Order: sequence, then structure tokens, then C-alpha cells
Amino acid sequence: MRILIVEDSPEVIEALRSVLTADGHDVKVAMDGEAGLEVAAEFDPEVVLLDVVLPSIDGIEVCRRLRQSSDAYVVMLTSKDDELDRVVGLSVGADDYVTKPFFPREVSARVAAMARRPRGPAHDAEPGEGTLVVGDLRVEPDARRVTVFGEEVSLTKKEFDLLEVMAARPKIVHTREMLRERVWGLDWFGDDHVVDVHMGNLRKKIDRGRSPSMIETVRGVGFRMAGS
Repeated sequence: MRILIVEDSPEVIEALRSVLTADGHDVKVAMDGEAGLEVAAEFDPEVVLLDVVLPSIDGIEVCRRLRQSSDAYVVMLTSKDDELDRVVGLSVGADDYVTKPFFPREVSARVAAMARRPRGPAHDAEPGEGTLVVGDLRVEPDARRVTVFGEEVSLTKKEFDLLEVMAARPKIVHTREMLRERVWGLDWFGDDHVVDVHMGNLRKKIDRGRSPSMIETVRGVGFRMAGS
């Protein structure tokens, strides 16, 4: 895979580059936010390992700008105590996060998991027979397209994957553990909090201020499509 590391620590860069290159990946490096965006525009990475604290512009802003033009997997590299950075990073389109200090092999394992679950936009694809319809919500897995009341909604990869999983079986309650395993995979090392963050973002986008939400919270259990 094409992997871009945006990190200002030479030690972290070398540790990650050594492992990822040995695993056969094509790796590029940028040591500040502006350079990261420039390299991303030329390199078109499939995965971006993005430090939160960077010179020029921080990783949160880099992620926000990347999402305007790139569908790459974005993994935030955060300090152990910076939960707010992790939440904000996920809210602007990051797919995952790793807390420092970390083992480079852990990051490599996550990249390998992403390679087994390739995702990308296919807006020119025709809707297939697998189109999922739940009330006024329409999910087209082949085209990676979602419409609500006929209006298209732009989702990140993880938001789309969550919605697709739930819309495919709208009548059942999906626990956080079920969603985490289906969307992030069995190789993911984090906790279920990441599901709640992405679910909150997903609801805002498909509900657009309407009440009640199209996704119900089943207290103490998980989530279910409303009205199903």
C-alpha cells in the first residue's frame, strides 16, 4: 500500500518506515502539516499516519483538509492522555487512532487489516440489486452512496460502513462490539468508544436536525434503525 507518514519526530518516522517498508509498503514522509498536504496531493496515499501535534498546521486541520480530496485511511497518532484530540480527529474524518508510545508492529498490523478491507468511493458505479432501503433512507453499497429524502449525504468510510451494516439488518439491535468487529475488524486494538464517536457523526449527517433520529439507541445494548 502507499503510506504517508506525517510526523515531526525522526525517531518515530524511522521506526515506522523501517517496519512498513520491510512489509512491502511504499512509504513517503512529511515532517509538518503543510508538507503533508503537498505530498498527499502528489503521492495519493492509501493510508496516512498522521501525528496530531505538528509544525505549521496541526494534524486535526490536516485531516480536515485531506478529507476534502482524499479517501485514504487516516490513522491519528496521539499522546496517551489526549482523549480530546482523538475524539476531534475522528469527528473530522479520521478512521482510527494509535496512542503513543506504540509498537511499530501494532501500526503495521492495523495497516494490514486495512489492506484486507479496501474501501474507496465509486460514485460512477450503477446502483446494484443490493440497494438497502429503510424508510426514507437509501444506501447503495456498490456506489458507496447514501440518500435521505432523495438528497445525497456525504459520509466518511467508517460512517458509511456503520450505516451499511445496520441497514442490511435493520430490525436487529447491533451491539457496539458487533459493530466494532464488522467495521474495524478483529485486528483493531481500541475500545468501543470509537463506535459512539462515529455513530454521533453519522446521526448528525443523516438526521440533519430532524427528530426523532433515524438511528435509535437501545439503552445498555447498542443501536437499531428507527421505524424498522
